Amino acid sequence: MSSLHIVTATPALLADDRSRAAYSEGAGIYRILPRAVAVPGSVAELTALVRWAADTRTPLVPRGAGSGMAGGNVGRGVIVDLSQGFHALTVDPARRLARAGASVTWAEINAAARGLGLRLPPDPSSGAFATSGGMVSTNAAGPRSLRYGSVRQWIESLEIVDASGEPRTVHRGGGAGPWHPAPDTRHLVDGHFPRTRKNSSGYALDAFAESGDELDLLIGSEGTLAFITQIEWRLEPILPDVAGVALGFGELEALSDAVPYLLALNPSAVELLDRTILSFVEEAGVALPAGLACLLLVEFERETAMAARGVVGDAVRGLKHLTAHVETAVDRPGLERLWKVRTLASPALARLSETRRSLQVIEDGCVPIERLGEYVAGVRGAADRCGVQVVLFGHAGDGHVHVNTLPDVTRPGWEDGVSALFDAVTALQVRLGGTPSGEHGDGRLRAGLLERVFGAQVMALFRQVKRAYDPGEVLNPGVILPAADWAPLVDLKVGAAATPIADDIAARLRQLERTASWATPKTSLADSPGT
Repeated sequence: MSSLHIVTATPALLADDRSRAAYSEGAGIYRILPRAVAVPGSVAELTALVRWAADTRTPLVPRGAGSGMAGGNVGRGVIVDLSQGFHALTVDPARRLARAGASVTWAEINAAARGLGLRLPPDPSSGAFATSGGMVSTNAAGPRSLRYGSVRQWIESLEIVDASGEPRTVHRGGGAGPWHPAPDTRHLVDGHFPRTRKNSSGYALDAFAESGDELDLLIGSEGTLAFITQIEWRLEPILPDVAGVALGFGELEALSDAVPYLLALNPSAVELLDRTILSFVEEAGVALPAGLACLLLVEFERETAMAARGVVGDAVRGLKHLTAHVETAVDRPGLERLWKVRTLASPALARLSETRRSLQVIEDGCVPIERLGEYVAGVRGAADRCGVQVVLFGHAGDGHVHVNTLPDVTRPGWEDGVSALFDAVTALQVRLGGTPSGEHGDGRLRAGLLERVFGAQVMALFRQVKRAYDPGEVLNPGVILPAADWAPLVDLKVGAAATPIADDIAARLRQLERTASWATPKTSLADSPGT
């Protein structure tokens, strides 16, 4: 590989082979060598970089910690790492607001707010390292989105740098911005958007139609419309009491009755672990009864301990005829022990051998609640037909299921099975009225699916939005709107066709993935061994 030497932008670009390799991967399935890397430390530096890119038509790829699954944080343009220079954080307890730079994590916001009795309720599972900018870019959610929704509902304003390099602030209630839809847009959106509890696919024209706020177009736009440099988050008081229950079922069909019953009790979370993931959890040391088809972890937040414990009792009694296993927790320490089974799932998959890798290919589908059991059964059946092992877990209360494929990447033709599964599950999502992304965004992986989900007329609206904000197509091209040569399962980080990079950097990237150490500055991965 030959090094590039680019010195015309501010800040200076890192164009050596080792820096490019360090940013060639994120948490998803891809390895794509960028043209170069920029690590701006201020709005002024970012502004200069964007203006240079606009003048030279150089694609820019915004990136936070790199924990995004769908490939929106890698690309062949210039990677712009916002994780190292936007650290400002202040909490205003009187107004219940937090102002956080793009690199401030969910965990850092909550650590600062907790002593004031406040919190940012949406809690993505990646909260320890998920940056504020990244959460806004994908409209992130998490286990407690059932009660608190995605991050969209908790954002009061954004500071951005637009595609021309101009910084500005966008407030809730501040108006429509540069895109002005035709009068029939609301009708098109109402008729073509998925009727799911969560959706992070496409531009949020449904939310925009409701609010008329530019803010709602920017949230979930995955860095394709502007760079986000600061967020004003709305906080709320921490509820004092919590309780929960683990409910095991012998038959998958029980979900169709159990989930609606639980939703009527107003839980804060209803998490699903299918039998495909329970075996990995058991290998990590959690004892569970034999023969469970699935497990639901349910959490209730209430104003008093009596109320929290009472609703757990209602859940247990109401589902007694369906359950094969029940374990309750009546306080926060007990709930943390109960949730251990959920927190062990992803690390167990990350520690798989180098031959059987966990790949996030169909990992974010969301369907209407009443179709959840049908979706899980359909994914299982498709995986069996395609000869690909999968694991399923996720947010049952939202009809939202994460599916990781576990192919043997040393077996000839494994890519064909994964590709067939990708197509089959996409068809299943469309048939069930679902969306390919509940909370992780489209990235490069799912961009080519959107016309099947939304139809040609809504795709034309998406293109109008992109042209209004980024006419030069400089910001994250190929994300949300697919590239002309869209091919979702090329440029993989595994297999014989993976782009070669330095062995030591490949090993560091793999260790970072295994340990979920996404907060690690990626520039440090490029250091030579021994330095």
